[in-house]
Amino acid sequence: MKKNKTMIVCFILPAIITFVFMFLYPVVRTVIMSFFKVENVTGDLSTWSFYGLENYIKLFKTEIFIRSLTNIAKIWLVGGIIVLSISLLLAVILSSGIRFKNFFRAVIYLPNVISAVALATMWIQYIFSKRYGLLTGIGRALGIDSLAKMNFLGADTKFWAMLVAFCFGAVGYYMLIFLSGIERIPQDIYEAATIDGANKFRQFTNITMPLLRGVFKTNITFWSINAISFYIWSLMFSPVDTEAATIVPVQYMINIVFGAKGMVERDAGRGAAIGVTLALLVLIIFFVFNKLIKDDEIEY
Repeated sequence: MKKNKTMIVCFILPAIITFVFMFLYPVVRTVIMSFFKVENVTGDLSTWSFYGLENYIKLFKTEIFIRSLTNIAKIWLVGGIIVLSISLLLAVILSSGIRFKNFFRAVIYLPNVISAVALATMWIQYIFSKRYGLLTGIGRALGIDSLAKMNFLGADTKFWAMLVAFCFGAVGYYMLIFLSGIERIPQDIYEAATIDGANKFRQFTNITMPLLRGVFKTNITFWSINAISFYIWSLMFSPVDTEAATIVPVQYMINIVFGAKGMVERDAGRGAAIGVTLALLVLIIFFVFNKLIKDDEIEY
């Protein structure tokens, strides 16, 4: 028995040590750092000055940070509605027994295999380009001057162009989760509903949707994490300088922690406060939707 306990400890100890030093320690340090004035993120503790809630107060008085929160809120809400709606629609279509299901599933998921940098570059260079982009070419071919002359990467439209490109790359991931949830529902339920005279729409609203509540919570949680940690796409659509149209909290955090164009003073403490704020946002969203959406278990 003693040998078994020793062996268990030997197997578990490396995992515990890794968890403590790779996850728990950075989290605790970041939370503590958010209450101090810290110039260098790697600075010694002796250089820290207690600041209280001042980092958080300064953040919510900073116009650019409020703008970044507004941008991320639009990405979460508008992008979430678009992505989850299209993902659910595609999952329902693929689960309806169409031919070449595996092929279409692979094609829809393919953008998730491509790196965000490569995908963003393709959209910028080959879709939104004013000179030779696909949308400009379609506008010229159809004689639609407004489309042919539109600058999709202009200050007024850049955010929405970025959001469309991001949503395109995200649909396949959430579609697979919805698809796995739909395939988990026993076919006997649909067969009984068909015998009772329920059409496809009624089956979807009365059977599929209620039994996907748990899947919806999962997708909303994953989407919230992806939206709040949004960064690469913003950087790709504004590669030269940080722009108000595309700035997001993570980008602003990196700018003030490591410095950026126009920023003389570095503030790792305020950067830590941003990280804590974003983590709290994810937790709030998770607990709210966990209360609002109750799982509807399938009875066999």
